[in-house]
Amino acid sequence: MQVSETEFGLIRIFSVDEPESGSALFDHDLNSEDCLNLVQSALGATHLDPDYGELFAVADLEEVGLRGYMVQGLGIAEADVTQDALRLDALSGTVLVVLSKAFGGHAQELSPKSPLRWVGTYREEKAPVHYEPLPSSGSAGVVEEVPHPHQPNPHLNVLWAVLALPILLIFVGIIGFLLFK
Repeated sequence: MQVSETEFGLIRIFSVDEPESGSALFDHDLNSEDCLNLVQSALGATHLDPDYGELFAVADLEEVGLRGYMVQGLGIAEADVTQDALRLDALSGTVLVVLSKAFGGHAQELSPKSPLRWVGTYREEKAPVHYEPLPSSGSAGVVEEVPHPHQPNPHLNVLWAVLALPILLIFVGIIGFLLFK
């Protein structure tokens, strides 16, 4: 079973074959280091984030059932679940659910071994994209470009002052020379 580094939206379901003695192989808490190590080893995974996996007894789902949980809780298309109804309804005992995010973008090859038995891989159903017109007519029409008023450049004012000052001094010098001659 290949997991790519860009895998997204896949949900893998495994059945846990418990021993006939009735003692649980896993403590159903993937956040416990012992349980996580056992599950990771049984999956053959090199990386597994416990926040994106679940280990639980099918009986705990009560009236919702495994198929209902897959549709309502995991977002799998009902048609996909109905297609595998006989196989899913036959499951009892403990189930392991692993989401794509559990692999944290690490490409790896899974090789599940006892006590895990692969049940199926399902895809999360994506909500269809639906575009609706905006509710207000105030947003209708074309936005016109508004001209910006011309603002004087302060650097040009300095340049004019630098150029005008010598001309003014020459003009005042000529007038002074003519008056006091």
